[in-house]
Amino acid sequence: MTELNKRSKNLRLEIIKLSKANGGYHYGGSFSCVEILISLFDKCLNFEKDKFVMSKGHACWGYYVLLHERGYRPLLEGHPHRDVHNGVEWTTGSEGHGMPAALGMALARKLKKQEGEIFVLIGDGECQEGTTWESFLLAKQHKLNNLTVIVDYNKIQGSGFVEDILSVKSLGNVARAVGWKVSEIDGHDLDILSKTLKEKKNEPHLIIADTVKGKGVSFMENQPKWHANWPSTEYEKKAIEELSK
Repeated sequence: MTELNKRSKNLRLEIIKLSKANGGYHYGGSFSCVEILISLFDKCLNFEKDKFVMSKGHACWGYYVLLHERGYRPLLEGHPHRDVHNGVEWTTGSEGHGMPAALGMALARKLKKQEGEIFVLIGDGECQEGTTWESFLLAKQHKLNNLTVIVDYNKIQGSGFVEDILSVKSLGNVARAVGWKVSEIDGHDLDILSKTLKEKKNEPHLIIADTVKGKGVSFMENQPKWHANWPSTEYEKKAIEELSK
């Protein structure tokens, strides 16, 4: 798995700083999707034409930091609340809500013949929701080649390991079977992420980004308890030390 560069480490440090000051936690999922968000915000999104939906809303702290970098000031809560003037396109956090909303945005643009891409980041736990499977069918039915869905496939959800609760290993095969373009990549490799996000497509695009829960902090990596856990002063200090190297 790819080593973290300075940009990735700094964003994780800013996540700790911003979340601790505002009552946030959910470090496992926030850290697993850092490179996905960096690739979107630094390399891919056209902020004049594109829209991004952070469907895995509990992992919002990196999202907030990147919005702050661009001058936005969203409400800093544990899940994003819709505020289009501050870069938040949809209220999310309840699983399975963001992808259908993004699908609707993509369909609206298709019908209006408007330019711009719709990107949505979902969690692998969300992939167990019925709305996700319905969205796969609808997106292909309406030929939504302006829709890209990225799955943060860190293999851990709030109640434990995804595989032990309800496996989603068939996700890519199902998406292919109904007519989606599917890419399975290293979700911590910024170059591969950026290249894949920019690929031209004739159908809706599913990117399954293989990630590590809690990536970048040794005691958090692949540990279900860090899905939602408030770090003590000692743990916070250790995390900052590791990310500052």
